[in-house]
Amino acid sequence: MELYSPEGLRVDGRRWNELRRFYCRINTHPIVADGSAYVEAGNTKIVCLLNGPHEPTRSQMNTQKGSLDIKLHVSPFSTTERRKVTRNDRRIQELSTILKNTFEQVVILKNYPRTIIEVNVRVLAQDGGLLAACCNAITLALVDAGIALYDYISAVSAGVFDNQILLDLNRLEEQDLSSVTIGVVGKTKKLSLVLSETRLPQDRLAKVFEVAVNGCHQLKDQMDAQVAKKGREKAITEELKTNWVQ
Repeated sequence: MELYSPEGLRVDGRRWNELRRFYCRINTHPIVADGSAYVEAGNTKIVCLLNGPHEPTRSQMNTQKGSLDIKLHVSPFSTTERRKVTRNDRRIQELSTILKNTFEQVVILKNYPRTIIEVNVRVLAQDGGLLAACCNAITLALVDAGIALYDYISAVSAGVFDNQILLDLNRLEEQDLSSVTIGVVGKTKKLSLVLSETRLPQDRLAKVFEVAVNGCHQLKDQMDAQVAKKGREKAITEELKTNWVQ
């Protein structure tokens, strides 16, 4: 299968610098979680539930700052190859640790001493960009819960096909191309996450990062729009409740 045609089209019809369809919602599970979010990046689908800050066990307690616990769960039906993935799976543990280290940089944990924030990420479907989609879902769940952050983290993947850079890789592209996943703090160029499990051409590295950072900024705008929309809906609901009481 041709990943990038001479006409400049990828297998899913996108141009080299186009994101996959991105859809997100917040406050999806208000009864069971303090913060929640749902994210779709192409056919990759993630649900994130956050509980806390609340009192931890004695062994988890830190008197100087809060603790952050992130657990990743992969559904057995998330890929075409149906198999059970446990939390002890080495790959899942690695990704959970990467996510924890990433978000400890932006959550203002000093505001929550003697507490723990528990984040559970459930992967419903995988079609590339798994780590990036998890990052975006966690960011939205933290915002929904009202957790103090220095700024958003938005993340995306990018790769190289011959000399052509491709943004936001799907599963087929990830399997065949050298790629990197990056996370950006807000609308800056400050990187909070860089993960590359394959070799990238050194002479293309700067351009790959430039394209990926631009993609992250586009995703942040879309996430911002969803948060603002939810805020307006909540304000209208509160106004209607007030008017009804009066």
